[in-house]
Amino acid sequence: MSTVNGSSVKANIAAVLHGAKDLRITERTIQAPQAGQAQIAVKATGLCGSDLHYYIHGRNGEYVLRDPMALGHESAGEVVAVGEGVTNIKVGDRVAVEAGVYCKECKFCKLDRYNLCTNMRFASSAKVYPHADGTLQSFINHPAELLYPIPDSCSYEEASLIEPLSVVLHAARRVNIQKGQSVLVLGAGAVGLLGCSIAAAYGASHVVAVDINDERVQFSTREGFATKGYTLPMGPRPKDSAESLAKARETADTIIKETAPNAEGFDLVLECTGVESCIQAAVHCAKTGGKVCFVGMGTPTPTLPLSGAMFREVDLIGVFRYHHTYPEAIELFSSGKLPNASKLVTTKLNLKDANKAFEFLMKGKDDEGKLIIKLMVGDY
Repeated sequence: MSTVNGSSVKANIAAVLHGAKDLRITERTIQAPQAGQAQIAVKATGLCGSDLHYYIHGRNGEYVLRDPMALGHESAGEVVAVGEGVTNIKVGDRVAVEAGVYCKECKFCKLDRYNLCTNMRFASSAKVYPHADGTLQSFINHPAELLYPIPDSCSYEEASLIEPLSVVLHAARRVNIQKGQSVLVLGAGAVGLLGCSIAAAYGASHVVAVDINDERVQFSTREGFATKGYTLPMGPRPKDSAESLAKARETADTIIKETAPNAEGFDLVLECTGVESCIQAAVHCAKTGGKVCFVGMGTPTPTLPLSGAMFREVDLIGVFRYHHTYPEAIELFSSGKLPNASKLVTTKLNLKDANKAFEFLMKGKDDEGKLIIKLMVGDY
C-alpha cells in the first residue's frame, strides 16, 4: 500500500517489457508527483501497432529495447494528486494524456512544431535512453500541462482514442482536407477508421476504406465510417521491385474503378498501413494535382513510383505524431462530430491480463473469435 493525498491506495501495477514476448506484470512503488506534474490513476490505455512491434520483436523499427520499459501511450485517467505549482487541473479531474514530453528549447519547439522535438521523450518509446516508461501502469506521473480535462460525455475509452485521433488530425491539417473532396484511406485499422471519421467531420463527400481484411472493410461501412469499402485480394509476393511497382499500378487502377467517384482518382489519399505495396498504390490512386499523406509507419525504405507523382504533381506528404491537436480532438468528441468513434473499442481487458491482450492483438481476434479493432487495457 502507498499514500496519495492522505489516502491509502493499491500498489502501482505495471506491464513491463523485458524483451521479445517477455512482458512481466510488475508491482512498483508509487512515487509522489514532482513540481509541475500530476499523478493519474490510469483508467484506459489503447494498444497500438508500435506496442505490438515492441512486444513481438523487442524493438520498433530502429528503436531497440535496451532496458525494461512499461508499454502504452494512448491513455486517459483521473487526477489523484498534483505537484507543486500545478494550477490548470485539480484532483478529481478526468483527463486525456498527451504522451510526448518536449523540451521547448530546440529549434522545432521554438517553431511550434514540437512533434519534431530533437529531445522528445515519448512514453513507451525506446528511441530515447533511458527509456520513457509508458502508461500501462495503475498510476503515472506526467507534466500537468500535457493533461487535458475531458467532458463528462466523453468516456475514458474515447479519451484514450484522442492520441491516435491526433495523428490523423495532424494529417488532415497537413493535407488541408476540404469540404466536398474525395478521400481514400488505405488500412481499416483503428487509425485508418479514425482517418475516415476525420475526413467526414471535415466535410469530405466520398470516403473509401480499403484493407486486405474483409471483416474490417465490412465494419467500416456497416458502422458508418466509410461511404464505400473495398477488400484487396491477397496474392503472391512480388519477385522484385519492378513486379511490385507494376502490381501496385494494377491495384490502384482497380481501386479507382471500383470505388472512386470518377476515373480521375481521389483528391486525397491517407496511407495508414506502412506496407510498401500500399505506399506504391497510394501514389497512383491520387488524381492529378492530388495529395498523398503517409500516416502508417512500417516499411523503412520503400521503392516509390516517383515519376507517377512528379509528372502529375501529386504532393507526397509525411506526418510524424502531432502537435497542438488535443483541444480540437476533445472538441470533436464533445460536439458529437465523431459519432461512431466509440464503436472502435471492441475489446477491454484488465491490466493484469496484458499478456493475453497482446496475444489477442497478434491474432486480431479474441478467444471467442470476435474481430478486434481497438483493444483497451485498464481498470476493468
